[in-house]
Formats: sequence, structure tokens, C-alpha cells
Amino acid sequence: MTPHISRKRSTLVIATAVAAGALLTAGLTTGASAQPDVNDNAAEVSSAAPMRLSASVRTGLIQDAEAKTAATAARIGLGAKEKLVVKDVVKDRDGTTHTRYERTYAGLPVLGGDLVVHTAKSGAVKGVSKATKASVKVKSISAKLAPKAVAKAAESTAAKTGETKKADANAPRKVVWAAEGKPTLAFETVVTGTQKDGTPSELHVITDAATGKKLFQYQAIENGKGHSQYSGDVEVGSTKAGSGFELTDGGRGDHKTLDLNHGSSGGKLYTDEDDTWGTGKPADTQTAAVDAAYGAGLTWDYYKDVHGRSGIKGDGKGATSRVHYGNNYVNAFWQDSCFCMTYGDGDGNAKPLTSIDVAAHEMTHGVTSATGNMEYSGESGGLNEATSDIFAAAVEFKADNAQDKGDYLVGEKIDINGDGTPLRYMDKPSQDGSSLDYWDENAGNVDVHYSSGIANHFFYLLSEGSGAKEINGVKYDSPTKDGSKVEGIGRDKAEKIWFKALSTYFTTTTDYAQARKDTVKAAADLYGADSAEQKAVEAAWTGVNVK
Repeated sequence: MTPHISRKRSTLVIATAVAAGALLTAGLTTGASAQPDVNDNAAEVSSAAPMRLSASVRTGLIQDAEAKTAATAARIGLGAKEKLVVKDVVKDRDGTTHTRYERTYAGLPVLGGDLVVHTAKSGAVKGVSKATKASVKVKSISAKLAPKAVAKAAESTAAKTGETKKADANAPRKVVWAAEGKPTLAFETVVTGTQKDGTPSELHVITDAATGKKLFQYQAIENGKGHSQYSGDVEVGSTKAGSGFELTDGGRGDHKTLDLNHGSSGGKLYTDEDDTWGTGKPADTQTAAVDAAYGAGLTWDYYKDVHGRSGIKGDGKGATSRVHYGNNYVNAFWQDSCFCMTYGDGDGNAKPLTSIDVAAHEMTHGVTSATGNMEYSGESGGLNEATSDIFAAAVEFKADNAQDKGDYLVGEKIDINGDGTPLRYMDKPSQDGSSLDYWDENAGNVDVHYSSGIANHFFYLLSEGSGAKEINGVKYDSPTKDGSKVEGIGRDKAEKIWFKALSTYFTTTTDYAQARKDTVKAAADLYGADSAEQKAVEAAWTGVNVK
């Protein structure tokens, strides 16, 4: 049967972000699960679960928080020179609100100064989650170094590390660096160009404003009815335009799918005369567009239906998907600066990286950027990457697509290794030859695509438990560090716990030890203190050596 695509008229939703993300480099259809999912019936939904907020309600909550930033800053004990800037608001069913803020000091952005204020329905502050416990203050905000010298040094840093070719530094901005150690006056310089594999580069270099010493650096481009190549006959959202149709999904925030035609910028919106898109073969340029649009729609639906989030930023606005990036480009990435997902066509331009889990992975980088925004370096970077893998699996299971059944594998459809093996394994991450199964003190020095294995393994154990089992035809055998047996609580509960922690407790500096504390807290919020779910979270973290 020839795959076929028709317009989808249902009303669904997507979101936005502020950093950027990529699936690969150095480094979900629903089926039976070993641990059954729990139906989201009203009687079974925790009072601590997030409410589904319309764009207008969310806007109202943000405006209310913005009107009270000075009072909130005083209530939580910030200094006279510190101010709060509202970034996001999550409201629980019991009326508790979790307001995420960025911070400024004497008008300067404080990197690592983000925090979340948890407020009860009564208005009482229940607690504050902070990226830094240090008092934010510096002796002076006058820099000894000239911005031009800082920019030149940043370009040199990018060139020496080999991360950026054709490095071009933007004008440095003065900031307070508070993510590590004592807060310091610094410059943040964004160096653009391209990475080794052709991915765009947005390398952020943090420099001490007095000495010129590099304090930190991170890469902001994080490498996550049509005839689809991977998912068979599917529905995608299109819009009538003149005598034909365009690939704009009006039911999901006007998400658009563009053709880069093997270029690296711009892109042309896909159009079609009869609203039947692609052939299922990579030679037809519309086929990759179908897979990308389908994956974007599934991801939008997942976050709305499961977590009540209307889009990546929660504001009801759709992102953009761009296909056919470069030539033989074996990667995909999320970019906050264009609020878009971009996909290469793989080796020989024959295996576009547009499978369901890749699309969900990339869009989740945007969700992470709008919520916990864990720095894309060290242990926090591993947690950032793992979050994209975790929700990629969740989306794939929920999609219930017979051609791409849900599993705990990453990128199994795109044949990135050329031998049919997946990119990553969640039950035993080390099967890829590089990822970590367990935490150790060197985890923060490992590439984030490999240190992510710790959290991926945790999520699998929490969902399905340890030992051998078969799910949707895939065999798994998940070990634990200490040989203990872990009983899974089901993927449905596990993904809700992770999202609760991501959206209300994680910050830019969250490491694995803090992630354990935050997910234990999230489990207690959702299922009760000393509940079986909370104990399972503790057991799963112990199983991956995070204690």
C-alpha cells in the first residue's frame, strides 16, 4: 500500500526556548510495557501534578509575578542590588505555583543565579530552589579588560579547542558569573561559526573581567497524511493556501516545516497542490518533511496531553522544523536562536535524521531550555541530554505507531552506525561503547552524550526495573551497580516524576546528586512522602550509584 497523508484538523499545542540542542556526536509508539502505565483519570491525578494552562492564563500568571518581583525578592532575602526577571510559571492542581526567575545584579545578568520560588495557594512561600547558594555580590561592576580584547581572546579559545571553525565573536556582554564558586564580574562572549561536523556553533565563553582567565565555556547548539520514511501512513497538519496547501500546522501553534535544500540557512516553506505529501522514499524531498512534521506534532501532543504544557515554552506557539541541512550531514540539532529543529540527511543523503525519537529529542532541548535549562557541560549537561532521551522514549511509546514501536533505544531507525544498531541504549548505556552505566567522580568530565547514560539508566530502572525482560519485541537486561534488584513503577509515573523535577526544581547548575534530591522530592509531591514511588526513585538512583 502506498503511504498516504491527510490534513489533521484536531486542536493541539507546542512551545519555545532560550538555549539550543543536538542529538548526536562524540559522541514513541505505545506498546506493552513490563510495568503497566496508569490511565490519566481525574481521580488518579495527583494534586501536585501541573495544571493544563491556556496561553492566556499562563500570560496572566506571568504578568502577576512580574508585578510582584520586588516584593518577592525582598521576601526571599535578596540584596538591594538584585532583581528578579520572570521566565516561566507552572501551577499545580492544588493551587501551588512554581515561578522560575532569572536574576540581575546592579542591572547585570547573573549567570547561575536562576531560582524557582514555590508558593502555596495561600500566598505563603513554601521554598526556593536556587542554582547557587552563594550570596550574589561583587566589589565593583567596572571591568579592567576592554571588550575588544575579550572578544579576541574568546575567538582564540574557540580556535584552540577546535570546536569552532571560522570563529567570529559577537560583542561581549558584562555579567556576574555565579554558577561556580564565588560570584565574579565577567564577560560572556558568543563565538559563532561551524563545528567540526558542520553543525552551526554558538560557543559561549565566560571570561573573568579582571584577569581575562577563562572561567567556563559551553556549546549552545545541543546536538535533539504523508508518506513517511519511518512511520508509514501518518497525518500531519497542513493549511489551505490559495489553490494549494502549505505545511503549516494550525492546530499546533502554526508549526512550519521548511526545506533547506542542502543549504545551512533560510529555508522555503513546503507547499503542495493536493495535500498529499511525500512518497515514503528519501529521494522525494517531501518525505523527510513528513517525518519531521509528524514527529513535531507527536511531541506537541505528548507535552499537552501528559503534562498539560501548551508547546515548548508553554505559550501555545509552534516551532519550526528544517530538513535537508547540508550534504551527508549525520546529525540533528535544536537552536533556541531560531526556535527551530534542523535535520541532516545522513550518509549519502539517504537516511534523514527525522525519526520520531530524534524529533522528540530535539524539541525537548527547547522544553529544557524553557524550564530547568541545565548548563550544557559537565554533569548538568549529561542531565540535559538525558532529559531529551527520556522524553523521546516517552513520545515514541505514546505515539503507538506500528512502524516505529516504543522502545528504550535512541535513534534505532536512522542507522547512525551503519550496522543497524541504535545510537544509545537506556537499559545498559555502555552497550554503545562509550556511555556511562553508573555515576563516578569523573562523570562531569565525560562528553554529555555519554554521561547522560547515568540518568537514562536511572529512568529505565525506575520505569521497568532491573533484570531481563522483553518489551515490544526488544530484549533488555538492566543491571545495577551493587547487584540490587529494582522494581519498576511504570513509565507513566516515571516520566511524570522527571517532568515535575525538570519544571519545578532543576536549575542551570543541577548535578546528579541534586537530581536525586529533586526527583525524590517530586515523587513525594506527586505520590506522597514515603510512598512506594518515592522509595523506587531512591532505589533506582542507588542502582546507578547516585547516593
